[in-house]
Amino acid sequence: MSDTSLIKAPIKKEMKQFEPYFKEQLKSKIPLLGIVTNYVLRRKGKQMRPMLAFLAAKLNGNITESSYIAATLIELLHTATLIHDDVVDETYQRRGFFSINALWKSKVAVLVGDFFLSKGLSLSLETGQIDVLKVVSNAVSEMAEGELLQIEKSRKLDITEEVYYEIIRKKTATLIAACTKAGALSVGASDQQFQNMADFGENLGIAFQIRDDLFDYEQNGFIGKPTGNDIKEKKLTLPLINALHNTDSKQRRKILTLIRRHHKNEKKVQEIIAFVKANGGIEYAQEQMEMYAQKAKDSLSSYEDSDVKTALLTMVDYTLKRKK
Repeated sequence: MSDTSLIKAPIKKEMKQFEPYFKEQLKSKIPLLGIVTNYVLRRKGKQMRPMLAFLAAKLNGNITESSYIAATLIELLHTATLIHDDVVDETYQRRGFFSINALWKSKVAVLVGDFFLSKGLSLSLETGQIDVLKVVSNAVSEMAEGELLQIEKSRKLDITEEVYYEIIRKKTATLIAACTKAGALSVGASDQQFQNMADFGENLGIAFQIRDDLFDYEQNGFIGKPTGNDIKEKKLTLPLINALHNTDSKQRRKILTLIRRHHKNEKKVQEIIAFVKANGGIEYAQEQMEMYAQKAKDSLSSYEDSDVKTALLTMVDYTLKRKK
């Protein structure tokens, strides 16, 4: 059985029922909104986040209507942030499909993203899911802070490893932790169970982001060389931060100058990638990724063996092995 099949197996029924439930929350009498939301629904990804919410719920209790609401809230938030991110980053494709801003322009994309957020707020208030709403609202706030902190630091190029972890905790880990925390809350988990799920989600999220950052330095099947996309956007991620730490001040100044002045130059970008590889940045980032993955697994140590626990452990392994 594949990793994804193992992950989905304990919640196969719930995920099947989730699709129409989620679609129902997006009904609108505005034709344009209906067209755009249908387009969004047709190009959904692996749905990792609602899966995490359901797995966390099932690990700590029996799935209820509240679990479906929690998973829906998370997916509404996640979808809204993706739509808004595409506008901010001026991205016109995602997973091989045109983005909403590419097809309907930025104004429509922003408004549709706002619609998804507002539907999440309405759903939580109508159903009295205030605790889950607090978790989700905090995640929205943290994600915005993380994005702004990254923008600020990319301008100054002064990101330390400590700041890097603050950025990825806010940008990525907080949402994945919101999935597992919301799932736990939906079944009335104890304080200790809630903390276990918070720790699991946050550590998984950090490992997930480091894996993302490593993609920049791996061979790309289409162009036969690393993309260096983060470098082109002047984002200092863990492999580069560590490599800069491992070199002398003269070389550090040279690399930072290349990033500042020549980040759009393909040849210079490949030179920076070679520098990172030569100075141990890749190995260090992999070690850190594996450390956080193990921390995530350790958060599950108090639970008895089950298909749900196996699914969550498999998700950690899948996060480290994934190719995109």
